[in-house]
Amino acid sequence: QVQLVESGGGLVQAGGSLRLSCVASGSIFSVNALGWYRRAPGNQREWVATITSGGSTNYAASVKGRFTISRDNAKNTVYLQMNSLRPEDTAVYYCYGDYPGHRSWGQGTQVTVSS
Repeated sequence: QVQLVESGGGLVQAGGSLRLSCVASGSIFSVNALGWYRRAPGNQREWVATITSGGSTNYAASVKGRFTISRDNAKNTVYLQMNSLRPEDTAVYYCYGDYPGHRSWGQGTQVTVSS
């Protein structure tokens, strides 16, 4: 099974930016979709963004206009550029990949936004 590894999380002040990366152990060329979820303390997991194999993107209303998802097939990597961060964006962020027949998940990376 393909392994996904996130990086790029950290502590940032409100209004700041972070870029998360998610590297797959194998090719993402045939992946149907890649995306990000997040889970804040005490909350349920929340979908954040998705990018399809054709490059179409979708965003949760809470992040639209502030976050940008992109992919680099040559690097087997999906990114999440997060701008204008807010304290409510604090969460563990998980990437996923929809491979034929299964979904793979990363281990998560913590993002903390201070006010």
